[in-house]
Amino acid sequence: MAENNIIVGLDVGTTKIMCLVAEVSGSGDVEIIGVNEQPSKGLQRGIVLNIESTVKSIRQAIVDAEKMAGTEIANVIVGIAGGHIRSINGHGMITLRNREVTRKDLDRVIESATAGAQPADREVIHVMPQEFIVDGERKIKDPVGLYGVKLEAKIHMVTAQVTQAQNLVKCVHQAGLDVQSLVLEQVASSEAVLTPDERDVGVVLLDCGGGTTDIAVFCDGSIKYTSNITIGGDFLDNDISFGLGSSKKDAKEIKERYGIASADLVDQDEDIRIDKIAGSGRKKVSKVELANIIEPRLEEIFTMARREIMRSGYYDMLPAGCVITGGS
Repeated sequence: MAENNIIVGLDVGTTKIMCLVAEVSGSGDVEIIGVNEQPSKGLQRGIVLNIESTVKSIRQAIVDAEKMAGTEIANVIVGIAGGHIRSINGHGMITLRNREVTRKDLDRVIESATAGAQPADREVIHVMPQEFIVDGERKIKDPVGLYGVKLEAKIHMVTAQVTQAQNLVKCVHQAGLDVQSLVLEQVASSEAVLTPDERDVGVVLLDCGGGTTDIAVFCDGSIKYTSNITIGGDFLDNDISFGLGSSKKDAKEIKERYGIASADLVDQDEDIRIDKIAGSGRKKVSKVELANIIEPRLEEIFTMARREIMRSGYYDMLPAGCVITGGS
């Protein structure tokens, strides 16, 4: 798509599939010229369970986005997430023999940091430098041109289970598209919603999707830790459906129209009317009852997220706090 400066992002999520078409001008400005969202069918917790259903949803999202953008889509950048994603931090070192650091040296030291860290059943999605160290001097972002004897690199490597990544790529190919690259969802989200200052001082991003809640910890301007929780907004829909006796479809609409995260924020006298799941007619339900279903599930999600952030070792180093995004 490079000939006409078109970039296409495809977010294949558990709840919805989003296609975004952007045109990049010569000055680097980006204009969104096409967007489409389709219900996602065939995925669970970010994992493809039904190829045919997933392909159909992707194809429909692409076709409608093409119509809006007025251009044909040939390749896409695909977001990837799910419980199969794993990340590790690595450390590498090379000797320079008292000369300038070159770009080739950066490639060598990063390769040294990743050597032996990739299991055979996993595919590397990202290798992101956290910092470079030249002769003991830390927190160097770009050491090219510096003189030194020893160059070290600390990196963050994100991997996906090979079979799951292959299934996702297969779905995109069967929809008639080439995959330009795979991008971890919370890395893509961080580019959209975090500021450079937040990344520098320390911040955690929570990307709350339908099937998973994805976590990314940033400090000193680089990503330090990524993880995910296989609980998302779909679990809220199930809780509401069970608790109020409504269909799954109605539960989602009830959540989006009337849902409040804390029962303390609800007027005790407010009621809503919902369709009965069996028979005809409608029944009256208090908003407090709905909030009392939503609140404990959200407490569970945020408690699990807090546990993951503590596991990262950066829990007390995040003065910018938490930035929350995502469809949930």
